[in-house]
Amino acid sequence: MKVIARKVSPKWALGARLGRAASLCALLAAGSVPFVPSHAHAFELFGRCIFGSCKNGDEDGPIDPKHYEATLTVLSEGAPDRDLEKAVANASLLWRERREATAGSAGLLTRAKGDYKRILAALYNEARYAAEISIAWNGREISAIPPGTELPDNIDLTITVNAEAPFQFGRTEIVNQAPPARTRDDRVDQPEAEGFMTGAPAYATSVKKAGRLVVEAWKQQGYAKAKIAEQQVTANHDTRELNVRLTVEPGQRAVYGPVEVEGTDRMRAQFVQRQTGLIPGREYDPDDLKRAEKRLQRLGVFSSVSLKQAERINSDGTLPFMLTVQERKLRRIGLGATVSTADGAGVEGYWLHRNLWGRAERLRFDGRIAGLGTTTEFQDLDYFLGAELTLPGRFTPDTDIAIGGFFEHKVLDLYSTNRGSVSVAATHFYSDEITFGLGSHVSYGQYDDVFGRRNFGVVGLEASVEYDTRDSELDTKDGLYLRAAAKPFYEWEFGNAVGKAEAEARIYRALGPEERTVLAGRLKIGTIIGAPISEIPQDELFLAGGGTSVRGYPYRGIGVPVQGGTSGGRALFEASAEIRQDVTDTIGIVGFADVGHVNSGAFPDFSGDVRVGAGLGLRYDTGLGPLRLDVAIPLNHKAGDPNFAVYAGIGQAF
Repeated sequence: MKVIARKVSPKWALGARLGRAASLCALLAAGSVPFVPSHAHAFELFGRCIFGSCKNGDEDGPIDPKHYEATLTVLSEGAPDRDLEKAVANASLLWRERREATAGSAGLLTRAKGDYKRILAALYNEARYAAEISIAWNGREISAIPPGTELPDNIDLTITVNAEAPFQFGRTEIVNQAPPARTRDDRVDQPEAEGFMTGAPAYATSVKKAGRLVVEAWKQQGYAKAKIAEQQVTANHDTRELNVRLTVEPGQRAVYGPVEVEGTDRMRAQFVQRQTGLIPGREYDPDDLKRAEKRLQRLGVFSSVSLKQAERINSDGTLPFMLTVQERKLRRIGLGATVSTADGAGVEGYWLHRNLWGRAERLRFDGRIAGLGTTTEFQDLDYFLGAELTLPGRFTPDTDIAIGGFFEHKVLDLYSTNRGSVSVAATHFYSDEITFGLGSHVSYGQYDDVFGRRNFGVVGLEASVEYDTRDSELDTKDGLYLRAAAKPFYEWEFGNAVGKAEAEARIYRALGPEERTVLAGRLKIGTIIGAPISEIPQDELFLAGGGTSVRGYPYRGIGVPVQGGTSGGRALFEASAEIRQDVTDTIGIVGFADVGHVNSGAFPDFSGDVRVGAGLGLRYDTGLGPLRLDVAIPLNHKAGDPNFAVYAGIGQAF
């Protein structure tokens, strides 16, 4: 028989009449049907499928494989509807897996019969509460075939859906809605923001989202056990209206009780409890729980963190919590490599101890060498050796202290240096988006540049603030990143007090519902006052160029022309634009253009050279971040500039 979602029909979907609230509530609660792409044998790289279906050689497939053919027809009021067809195709397991054999006839019947409910839920998500669904073989409805029936191989199945017009919301009631929030942090969108209002399309997802919002509104005001106590949903097929009534039960207002910690071995349980930031007696707030888990993950010592509240609130209003953690191994070693036709090859590595004394103290040693392939002389290579001790959760659970030092030998086209430095810095994570930094440093080094060989000694401060809403650091599709820093310092060899400031903005915007196209832009400016460029260390001056700056030019190869060569400048302007396009689920291409300008004055004047580079890039998604390969050409080529440059690495250029 056919399964029909229509009030006047004597045949009912899944044995439940749609006019009754029970059947609608069950399917509305089921939510959206996930999309799983179809499979085919194809190519695998680095453990990831480039396209199609990738299987291990020891996978023999199902026992007694049963193959079948399928056709899909989706109509809306008798006419083709591509959007509805896409929704049904994504929901139908029979259609998605039509190229994959089932485990015998029983597996095929199970797959096909389950499709009635899956397709019906997809129709509800499209506000279609009156529809006819048919899954047939040789004119025989699959739902009528008894279990145990043996089906021939390669049968032809027809999936036919004929839906009527979408429904609209009629009555939308919320019983026991939360009072208005007293603070901005406790505010929650109204259900109307998700389309839960009279006259709007009656999407099943709108009902689910409305329920979440009204419950969240109570939880934001301290009612930890708020829930939907009753959900009444009825469909009026005569008026094509869906009437919904949600009744909220807020329960008792709660404050934080004790936090019990389990799973600590080398970590101090008291410190772990403190890092949650859940202070006994403070009003419950679900935002605190999210921050607590992020704060614990930021320590870097746990492979898993689970923070769960007790089933019941105590009679005194306290809500206990159980925190279960699993510690990672104490030590870690990492290796990496970079390749650039302009800068040569490089290797780097680090050794890390995650937890020295039981409070997630991290000790890390870093070393790297670069310029391989560009010279055979060791003194012409770049090398670096540094160490850093990080003390998390000092002063506040959100404040980290870092003490570090390094020595480096750097050989660039414009200068070379031997330099050592020590520093102390504090980082305060004010919120998920805002981070403050404050530190001091002392460095001393010898520099060889266009002005000759000189020594510089620097002592200074640095204050910074970051605002970051990016959805991913390595492969951002949407969000905003802003950073501003001020760096006053005193150089004692020449006796100059210097002020340095820089700011950077990055913006990302994904286009389309599948976000396969991303527009990305970057702008960076900087200024230095207080001394001429001849009396400032080159690594404090501004230089541009390289794989994350102006591509097509050598790393830190764009500066200010002076007599005898080129120097860094006191003003910087950089801008980049990219169009990132996904070609498959793992491969993408990028078109980009970069602009850079450095001059000797304190502010950009663009009277000197403005360097422009452009090119194309290839991306391969590893799951951890995209592998990046960029080829760039300097559009205003100068003497000494390469004809082109190739850059490789992990993560987007910015």
